[in-house]
Amino acid sequence: MENHSGSKIQIKKASGELEPFSSKKFVQSLRNAGADEVLINQVLNDVSQWIVDGVSTRQIYTRAFASLRKLRNKKVASQYKLKNGIMELGPTGYPFEQFIGKIFESMGYEVLVGQIVPGRCVTHEVDVLATKGKEQCFVECKYGLSTDKNVNVKVSLYIRSRVNDLIDQRKTMKEFNGFTFQGWLVTNTRFTSDAIDYGTCSGLKLLSWDYPAGNSLRELIDRDRIYPVTVLNHLTKNQKQLLIEKGIVACSQIAQNPAILKGLNLTLSMERKLMNELREVLGLEKD
Repeated sequence: MENHSGSKIQIKKASGELEPFSSKKFVQSLRNAGADEVLINQVLNDVSQWIVDGVSTRQIYTRAFASLRKLRNKKVASQYKLKNGIMELGPTGYPFEQFIGKIFESMGYEVLVGQIVPGRCVTHEVDVLATKGKEQCFVECKYGLSTDKNVNVKVSLYIRSRVNDLIDQRKTMKEFNGFTFQGWLVTNTRFTSDAIDYGTCSGLKLLSWDYPAGNSLRELIDRDRIYPVTVLNHLTKNQKQLLIEKGIVACSQIAQNPAILKGLNLTLSMERKLMNELREVLGLEKD
């Protein structure tokens, strides 16, 4: 995409760096959200007529999201908002840990969040302790408020050593006879290449926004429809925060127990619109 002088339009990344706007990447982000070709072309046409040199990736996202909402496709709009929705779970990392707990629950694990667990040498706080049969996972969550903060190899090394200490202690305990143990490092951003290399070599499971291919965080969320409450358009920021403070981090929790909404001061009409949006986002049948 070019500006009036014929050169490629430069956009500003979260880091402040400039890079050429990529229509290909933009289209792929819409496709990843479930947009069909007609909808993609409509949104791309809107953004193409508006974009100028120096706009930020955040502004482009906001414009595209507004265009999707204007075109009345709630499901695609919510999925497109997913990455930013996870960022809005902050500023602390605890809601993200709860959200990752929901991801593991969807995979059949029994989950405990924020557990103090003894290792052979020292005691550790485990963000998510996930157990399925005789398999137990120690999950460390690294939550980023900016997409340009990658998790490096130092973090992988540190988590591997902690997991080893936990496993060494578990192996001495009779109640864990026959158990297998696995360490996980999960982030909503990305890993550096050496972090991935070390994780692969050492047996540390890594999960990030786009890794591993086919089973990345984004793909797991889409596949099992574990969307954060922050993607919902019919709740205000304050209402979402009230839910998060009560441990309600996933849309499915509201769908399963609508009484959770009491105390948010929603009118009957607002609640009806919200429940319709939830059903559309989660792929449920409407009443």
